[in-house]
Amino acid sequence: MASTFFTAFDLPNSLDLKHHHQIRLNSRKRTKKSPSFYCNSSKSPPKSQPPDLSEEPKKQNPSLADQLQTLSTTILSDTPQKPTQLLTKPKSIWVNPTKPRPSVLNLQRQQRTSYSYNPQIRDLKLFSKKLNECENNKDAFLKILEEIPHPPTRENALLVLNSLKPWEKTVLFFNWLKTQHSFPMETIFYNVTMKSLRFGRQFQLIEDLAVEMIDNGIPLDNITYSTIITCAKRSNLFDKAVEWFERMYKTGLMPDEVTYSAVLDVYAKLGKVEEVMSLYERGRASGWTPDAIAFAVLAKMFGEAGDYDGIRYVLQEMKSLEVKPNLVVFNTLLEAMGKAGKPGLARSLFEEMVAAGVSPDAKTLTSLVKIYGKARWARDALDLWQRMKSNGWPMDFILYNTLLSMCADLGLQEEAEKLFDDMKGSENCKPDSWSYTAMLNIYGSGGNVEKAMTLFDQMSKENVAINVMGCTCLIQCLGRAKRIDDLVMVFETSLKKGIRPDDRLCGCLLSVVSYCEGGDDLDKVIGCLHEANPRLVSFVKLLEEKKLGFEKVQEEFKEILNSTEVEARRPFCNCLIDICRKRNLDERAHELLYLGTMYGLYPGLHTKTPEEWRLNVRSLSVGAAHTAFEEWVGTLSEMVNCDEPLPELLSASTGAGTHKYSQGLANAFESHVMKLSAPFRQSEEKLGVFVACREDIVSWVRSKV
Repeated sequence: MASTFFTAFDLPNSLDLKHHHQIRLNSRKRTKKSPSFYCNSSKSPPKSQPPDLSEEPKKQNPSLADQLQTLSTTILSDTPQKPTQLLTKPKSIWVNPTKPRPSVLNLQRQQRTSYSYNPQIRDLKLFSKKLNECENNKDAFLKILEEIPHPPTRENALLVLNSLKPWEKTVLFFNWLKTQHSFPMETIFYNVTMKSLRFGRQFQLIEDLAVEMIDNGIPLDNITYSTIITCAKRSNLFDKAVEWFERMYKTGLMPDEVTYSAVLDVYAKLGKVEEVMSLYERGRASGWTPDAIAFAVLAKMFGEAGDYDGIRYVLQEMKSLEVKPNLVVFNTLLEAMGKAGKPGLARSLFEEMVAAGVSPDAKTLTSLVKIYGKARWARDALDLWQRMKSNGWPMDFILYNTLLSMCADLGLQEEAEKLFDDMKGSENCKPDSWSYTAMLNIYGSGGNVEKAMTLFDQMSKENVAINVMGCTCLIQCLGRAKRIDDLVMVFETSLKKGIRPDDRLCGCLLSVVSYCEGGDDLDKVIGCLHEANPRLVSFVKLLEEKKLGFEKVQEEFKEILNSTEVEARRPFCNCLIDICRKRNLDERAHELLYLGTMYGLYPGLHTKTPEEWRLNVRSLSVGAAHTAFEEWVGTLSEMVNCDEPLPELLSASTGAGTHKYSQGLANAFESHVMKLSAPFRQSEEKLGVFVACREDIVSWVRSKV
């Protein structure tokens, strides 16, 4: 009888994990709801027997809920949504060349009201100061208002209204003015009040004032609309900002360039690239010359989308309009280059900035260090640090910690120690909790246990609070060194200092369990894990029950994953598979790999082209990689036995590992390949890639038979 490989779930982009281990699952006693596995990975499932027409149908057509129930077992909660496809250019719109295109903005900024000299200004300023310093309640405020030195004329009222700082007192004074009936309330009074409310991000109060103006027939000018829109933007009420912008056009009032730039930013934050570009090009057609702020908005928008063509378009527009970028624009462009993955262009832009005489600030340098670190350009980052010191460029906590984190990612221990000592010697940037965490990460990654423990003791003496990340790095280091007593001490000390174990720390403890030998040491680590996540410990014990069915494992595993942060789900699955391999529970390991793949924890595990099939295990642990390789080889073997076609080349990629201390999977994977006597060999062209040709696979499978 031919073996079976297709599951009822039909996993995408896999070499049909329809595996080898599913044959073993079929042989076990399972309930009726177990997934079915069909023969032959390239053919349709076997046809069912025709129904007996003499019998009445026992079941009606399934409801929609019943149909969706099967689908619900294959998905997890909180699945990240795919980003909307962004377009650099808007759709083309035909314009009649014989008619001028209507203007969409007023090229003249609204002139602000000029104030004449007021001889009472000194008295009113002192009175405003008294109002600002009084208690922030209505009764105290109104009591002081009784002492106003001069009658509230239009000019006096505006001066006091402009001088009030807390928005609550501005509203109280504005409402008091309306009760005095000394003069009509004009647009400017509402604008000044709205401006104060904008500082407090009180959008609802601003909107209420705008509605009051409309009801009372008081005209809204450009400053009014600009204040409403910018307050909505600062309050992250982008839909409201768009609503008031559209209302502005309906009244026939043209926005000035300040309002126009603000609306561009609103649409950019909403991710509406087409609308932004349409507004931009219509503004340009109206004769508008964008300023540096408008270009910063465009650059940030394209940077968020990782759209390098859009960033290049912004640079070309600035050059053609001879707009010189300021520090804000340069910083925005650098961030955009980083998100677009262009470290070389970011470096060139930085050099252009320095050559133009614009001095970088700490934000500029931090962005550049992050870009270099992400690109693993260690030498460029360290050269930049030397330039910072020699040129006296500003350094702050964030910049120092970013440099330390980069050194941790690249395993640059000596350079990190120099940076750390430099921080200790500085007056304004003493090491904080994150600085110590970066050093713990460096020592932990390098296996330097003594230095890590010395640093931990130093933190206690200097009253530097350890955070959960530092605790995780130290526990990982102690676990690899098999210093379990120290591990328990660090864990318990961290709990006493208020650390709440997160999923990453639980994953670290689970990893220690996966390679910890039995006995007291294992019990101690499981005790720590039980205190951090008792449900996870219960599931580990559940995996050892041989009589437990696959459906129960699936149910419990899904609940574990749904209660876990998305970025920690795959490490959890990797560690659980390693634990099963360690305890000779190979069948459970295959079940967990199957479930992990079904729940999307291993995207891209299998890739196919007509010429090559590849198994990508670089994101898997050693045990999970071994399990995936066994599944894959089992599938290939069944295909050979069924005389199904294979590509010319088959390969498995473990990754070479670019970290200084990274050992990678290559050595462990190669040992496992040799143990199975599989015909895969290390590629001479690419590190961490094992290849085999079709003829070798076919010969090896048939020799085993």
